[in-house]
Parts: sequence; C-alpha cells; structure tokens
Amino acid sequence: MVFEATGAAELFLVGRLLFGGVLAFTGLNHFMDVDAMAGYAEFKGLPAPRASVLLSGGLLIFGGLSLVAGIYPLVGAGGLAVFLLVSGVTMHNFWAADEEDKQTEMTQFLKNVYGAGAAAAFLAVATVPWPYALNIGL
Repeated sequence: MVFEATGAAELFLVGRLLFGGVLAFTGLNHFMDVDAMAGYAEFKGLPAPRASVLLSGGLLIFGGLSLVAGIYPLVGAGGLAVFLLVSGVTMHNFWAADEEDKQTEMTQFLKNVYGAGAAAAFLAVATVPWPYALNIGL
C-alpha cells in the first residue's frame, strides 16, 4: 500500500541508497581519520573522544547499511535520528562559535537536523515491508 504508486518503490530504494550510503561512508571516515576526529571531539568537550569517534562511526555504518539493506530498519533509523540530533547540538553548536566559525557550524548543524528529519521519515515506515530490501527485523 505504501509503495503502490508508479515508481515509488524505485524512488524509495534510491533514497535509501543515497541517505544510508552517505551515512555509512561518513562512518567509515570516522575509522580512517580517528586521531583528527578525536582531537575535534576533545576540543568540543566530549568525554572519551576517541571512543566517541569509534562508537559514532560504528553507529553511522550500522544505521546507514541497515537502511540500505532493510535490516532492522527501526533500530537503524531510530539510532541515526537520535545520533544526528545529539551530534548536531554537541558538535555543531553554532550559537557558541566565534564569528569565523559560526557559518560553518550552522551549516553542519542544519545538515544534522535535516538528516534527523530524513531518518525520522524512514522510521515512520520502518515496520512495513520495503521493496528491494531484505526486510529482516520488521
């Protein structure tokens, strides 16, 4: 019923590939540049910055791939939505940035917010079978 309109299943697949794929790739980058990202996390005041980078990278990879493949999409989309909101507030607090960094931090914050919105949209359909998906954990 949800994906009955012509092309809806294919567009949903493209959306899953773009959104989930980009987030999984972003998570992979956490592992490829741990030291620099941990330094930034420490600068932002995160406790256990190295562990935070590794855990967030794992969450991004799992969440992104879960949406791409349709494996535990409720967990993947929910985890991504929460992560994107929390990291937006903690890592990209533009309201506390100096004038030089304010615009960049605001852009990154807004990316996290609209990403959380997209994750929430996937969350809304996470309990129905997805076309072109493994549909494990529904």
